[in-house]
Amino acid sequence: GSAGQEYPHLGFGLGTDSAGLAMTGGWTHNDDDGDAASLGLGFNVPLGPFLATVGGKGIYTNPNDGDEGYAAAVGGGLQWKIGDSFGLFGEYYYSPDSLSSGIDSYQEANAGARWTIMRPITIEAGYRYLNLAGKDGNRDNALADGPYIGVSAGF
Repeated sequence: GSAGQEYPHLGFGLGTDSAGLAMTGGWTHNDDDGDAASLGLGFNVPLGPFLATVGGKGIYTNPNDGDEGYAAAVGGGLQWKIGDSFGLFGEYYYSPDSLSSGIDSYQEANAGARWTIMRPITIEAGYRYLNLAGKDGNRDNALADGPYIGVSAGF
């Protein structure tokens, strides 16, 4: 899990550090802007020192200013493992109006660094942006827009 100034984020991943299929899930909450929960499926491909991911996510959206609905987002990410304990990463997912309900669009971006201090404990710090664009005159609901820090356990 991780936390930014105005939001907590809980997530899980299976197969996210190796080639082949990977599954992810997450929940982000913001008292002022609402909630989003996702379940994703991706395919990881090693590219030299990088691990590239392409995939999609099914997302339940519940903006505070707007109607609850869903989004089907496509996107991917890139991980760069530097040594045994340090790595950099970035990812981006997007869903247009045609693949969303209750919102105009869904955007999620995340970038940062991970440091495995002692297996299985990893500390992560970065910047997260998650926006549910308003529809039918409703304002945008930015669930996350700022730096965060988190911790995870990998088995």
